[in-house]
Amino acid sequence: MWELVDSLSKTANFYFERVKVIQGNIANADTPFYKPKDLIFSQQLKSELEKTQLKTTNPKHIDNVNEEKSSFKEVEIFNFRGYDGNRVDIQEELAKLGESSLMYKAMAESLKKEFSKLKLVISGR
Repeated sequence: MWELVDSLSKTANFYFERVKVIQGNIANADTPFYKPKDLIFSQQLKSELEKTQLKTTNPKHIDNVNEEKSSFKEVEIFNFRGYDGNRVDIQEELAKLGESSLMYKAMAESLKKEFSKLKLVISGR
């Protein structure tokens, strides 16, 4: 159960951080030459895979990922360029914001349900 709670909290944290990055992109939509940033979920997946010991029984299996541990990695988005050199696409940023907000809320709700199960077990009902 604790593995599930840990995984849910890390995923919720990822989406919370991504919302902050996207909000920064939207806030800088009128800043000349601003390059939008994003957080990549594959980076979160790699850091989770680092922690697990994968069993390789075949030489074709993938080895453990050996990248240095870090928090979420911000990457620059290279999309269209506005007349002032700004690369923020408001519609795309709003779509990502909606997706990330929804995923964060889903993870938070899942955590809430897991804790209510734990509370039920502790109370002995």
